[in-house]
Amino acid sequence: MKGPIGIFDSGYGGLTVLSAIRKQLPQYDYLYLGDNARTPYGTRSFETVYQYTLQAVRYLFSQGCPLVILACNTASAKALRSIQQLDLPHLAPDRRVLGVIRPTTEMIGNQTTSRQVGILGTSGTVLSDSYPVEIRKFFPDVQVFQQACPMWVPLVENNELENSGTEYFVGKSVNNLLQQSDHIDTILLACTHYPLLLNTIKKLTPEHISIVTQGEIVATSLVDYLERHPEMAAQCSKHGDVAFQTTDDKDKFNRASAIFLGYQTDATKVAL
Repeated sequence: MKGPIGIFDSGYGGLTVLSAIRKQLPQYDYLYLGDNARTPYGTRSFETVYQYTLQAVRYLFSQGCPLVILACNTASAKALRSIQQLDLPHLAPDRRVLGVIRPTTEMIGNQTTSRQVGILGTSGTVLSDSYPVEIRKFFPDVQVFQQACPMWVPLVENNELENSGTEYFVGKSVNNLLQQSDHIDTILLACTHYPLLLNTIKKLTPEHISIVTQGEIVATSLVDYLERHPEMAAQCSKHGDVAFQTTDDKDKFNRASAIFLGYQTDATKVAL
């Protein structure tokens, strides 16, 4: 029985990943699940994020998804490995769960000339140290500097994308990162909300520094994955459909989704 590709995030940021994936793989069906009732994940413990993410994965499996993408840096950092190693073998050995960190870290070293990379992410992602650890595996010579940006997600979700207050908080975080080294030439936005702040970030970042977002990287990686794993691609349904589900108020989700997608969704409320 074929089913949609599941896309999971604790909130709305994963919609930027979904949008990028649909551009490259429009023929597939998708089921987006936002755990908006329990967002944000970034400030929660490893154990809590693991339990919440596992509940979401189980739910998406129950909806027929053969493949689930954790379109959330915090869930990818704090839960993905445990789910892959401890849960999948007995829960659903023929299904797969992928994240957003590995595809990004596999290519980030190709973007930098100075071999110094900056990471802007949530407190949870930065504290997990996932990016320095994973980048070291692929590019041992690259130095990684990190900065948590606790105000950025609320700014995006309140549609405060370009104004003086937003510039203050974005500028503060960017400056704190760049003060750690004069040689950072590449900055990775390690949160799926942050692409919506891209104009403001670019305005406040020196022009010689390249800014990398995750959506296109994850989408390209998924194309490659499905080509290398035709048995998984064969389990995914292809009608070009997309459905949206939320654990919180559906009307609130539909309004907020317009910020991320440019159009209002027709979500349904579900319980995990």
